[in-house]
Amino acid sequence: MKVALLGLGFMGRTHLNALHTLPGAELAAVFVPEIAQIHTVVQGNLGGEPKAPDLKGAKVFTSIAETLADPGIDVVDICLPTNLHAETAIAAFAAGKHVLVEKPMAVDPLSAGEVIEAAKKAKKTLMAAHVLRFFPEYDPLRDAITKGGFGKLRMLTLRRRCGAPTWGEWFFDSAKSGGAILDLLIHDVDMVLSLLGAPVSLTSTGYRDMRRGIDSVSAHFVYEHGPSVVIDGGWVPPKGFPFSMGYTAVFDDATLEFTSQGGGVVLHREGVEPEAQTLPVVDAYAAEIAYFLDCCAHGREPEKCPPEQSAQAIDLCLRMAEGRHAHH
Repeated sequence: MKVALLGLGFMGRTHLNALHTLPGAELAAVFVPEIAQIHTVVQGNLGGEPKAPDLKGAKVFTSIAETLADPGIDVVDICLPTNLHAETAIAAFAAGKHVLVEKPMAVDPLSAGEVIEAAKKAKKTLMAAHVLRFFPEYDPLRDAITKGGFGKLRMLTLRRRCGAPTWGEWFFDSAKSGGAILDLLIHDVDMVLSLLGAPVSLTSTGYRDMRRGIDSVSAHFVYEHGPSVVIDGGWVPPKGFPFSMGYTAVFDDATLEFTSQGGGVVLHREGVEPEAQTLPVVDAYAAEIAYFLDCCAHGREPEKCPPEQSAQAIDLCLRMAEGRHAHH
């Protein structure tokens, strides 16, 4: 499938590298606002060597409209600032393309709904790139919840934090990015939706001072007969604060814990040594894009990452943000 990549920021380059590894994908075009951006070096919170991207002969456009009008393109992969996601996705559907859009799909649930409608009208495939669903570290948690074996899930805490992003000024304009909740913690909100469905209600508390690079929240999701769920984290000072993510899942008879800083996923049970879980080594970004392209090729709904849940995640994130503001 011929893919047009829109945006060459941190996420755009992550997608670019993943696309190069996929035999089923051909990078046909790239959109950048100005050509100079191709040669700039970008560093994100996943580490790795910053280097100029290899476009492998793809056409370079400086107009989104021109990119979408190219009849040689089957798929549009949107890695632009968040406030441009919805309008660009809708324009891509109007041009008859399939759309993979970086999370969050939109800055509000209403716009997300319009994107979903546009996809249905165009009879094209839509998926928001919620990459956490493709991380093998979350599979033991999913298995423990769905297959059982450790009794009921009683408590689930998901954590994610890092220094405020340094690779784009737009992050600090919450109208453009939604701040840390919509940009960062939406990963965990989406994971909870995928594991447990929507909560009955939620409460949140937190603190925000964008000037200091603080945008942190702790939210409690309430389920009628389900576990107590807490999502905790955000951006913390200083800007170089290391990225980390993880979870603690308390079952009747065991605790499953994941820490991204070298700890991996460990199962703790009575009378047994802590058991490190053996996980496959996966490039989650490549796995996510490959899955999406497969859905496009076969006209299948992306059941592993349904757009309706991606829209629901935006709604929950905005409710988390509102709860936090009520405390100041």
